[in-house]
Amino acid sequence: MEKFESLYHALANLDGYIFPNEIVLNWDVLIVMYPYITGLVAGAFILASLNRVFNIEALKPTYVISLLTALSFMLVATMPLITHLGQPFRFYEMLITPHLTSAMAIFGFVYLWYLMVVLLLEIWFDYRYDMVIWSKEKKGFMRFIYKALTLWISDTSVASRKTDDKLGYFITVVGIPSAFLLHGYVGFIFGSIKANPWWSTVMMPVIFLFSAMVSGIALVMFIYMMINFIRKQKNDILCLDTIAKFLFYILIVDFALESLDQIHRIYEADESFDILKILVRGKLFFTFFIMQIGVGTLFPLATIGFFQFYKPKEHIRKIMYLIVSICVLVGIFYMRWNVVIGGQLFSKSFLGFTSYKADLAGGGSALLALLWFIVPFLILAFLLWLLPPWKKAPHVEHIE
Repeated sequence: MEKFESLYHALANLDGYIFPNEIVLNWDVLIVMYPYITGLVAGAFILASLNRVFNIEALKPTYVISLLTALSFMLVATMPLITHLGQPFRFYEMLITPHLTSAMAIFGFVYLWYLMVVLLLEIWFDYRYDMVIWSKEKKGFMRFIYKALTLWISDTSVASRKTDDKLGYFITVVGIPSAFLLHGYVGFIFGSIKANPWWSTVMMPVIFLFSAMVSGIALVMFIYMMINFIRKQKNDILCLDTIAKFLFYILIVDFALESLDQIHRIYEADESFDILKILVRGKLFFTFFIMQIGVGTLFPLATIGFFQFYKPKEHIRKIMYLIVSICVLVGIFYMRWNVVIGGQLFSKSFLGFTSYKADLAGGGSALLALLWFIVPFLILAFLLWLLPPWKKAPHVEHIE
């Protein structure tokens, strides 16, 4: 029934000449969520690395939150793909079957490496000492849980903590290029599809990477402010100003890269230029110009840029930072939408357009996509309860 309704909507909104197999889109809103969520993971981890590797102390309040955020979204990153599959119970084959000539199959190896080696190990080394202490303080089932999480290792010496710190630092260094690989390859998947001129560009992996950094930083800023609001704690304004500054710089680079890509398309003006021009000015006008560029890019750039020259009172900056973080998250979502959905709206004949309307319920629906965006926040709430950053012991370098 859902497929029939989608087909009816597409047929009712055809424009020009298209091939029969292009009437209904193969990739729906779930595939939009896939690069969106993986981008949030990569961006959140990169923000954490700014404190750990580059020793930017102002970002310290968000270090652990960034790691837990990355882990929460990483645990759900595959679910949009899995629920989009016709036979979802065979998804595990992508994780265990070597196929080095397939970019999609390589994702299984990248995913397991980033989840098991980078995120889980770094969080474990960062929390091992604290979990040992909590296992001694707690009673009953929670005591067993913390002991199990420490793998029954009870060493709390300064030497062991230094070892944890060194290993955690090493994993963070390894994790930075891994984060680049995690999301850069997603852009590579689209950029390597030669038959689609909207996707086929060498800039696509780089654009995806920088937009991932932008969205992940905005997400951590939003979560940090929400956690403090719920806990009735004061936001560290220096931390927020520093996050905003990095967001501003990376957003400039991201906008410059996307602009360069569009300028190159306009200058090159190949045989697909006319259809792409109509696409951007027509079906993608609202999502591209209004939401992606206006709401998601120009407004945050103007706001944070203004704060670099004139800083209003703290409470005003905090409100604006919250609004900016939401705007950036919305803008990057529509950037993913314009890539995934927009690239399927025009015909390979370059003579017509189809249309797409996300179903409210069912497989490939807007509600299912929304579910996979909400679940990571629930996982994060659980992790913050199990591994509260505000109860961590001082770093080893501060106790000598």
